[in-house]
Amino acid sequence: MMVTKRLGRRQFHFTVQGANFHEVVAEYDRLSFPDVPKCGLCGSDNLDLTARVAQDKFKYTSLKCLDCRGDVTFGKRADDDKTVFLRKTEDGKLDWRAWEKEPATK
Repeated sequence: MMVTKRLGRRQFHFTVQGANFHEVVAEYDRLSFPDVPKCGLCGSDNLDLTARVAQDKFKYTSLKCLDCRGDVTFGKRADDDKTVFLRKTEDGKLDWRAWEKEPATK
């Protein structure tokens, strides 16, 4: 099954598979995040997916605004690390974070 998610002006196509219909739908459900039309900080639709590794062990995947560099990070369920979602604030809105310049090291 092909799943399309619209993130800003881009469309991302994901393929999910399973041995039977139930497993295919279960795999589809693991992509439990909505389409995101624009950045929650600046309103731009210039969004992209990014991935990084911090401290050689922590893996992060984010939806990033290419204009203001703000991002919202994907989370994983504790009981199922294959199910992903976009993090939200306590009031249910996407948890967009403004880009912060890292301090210079000497």
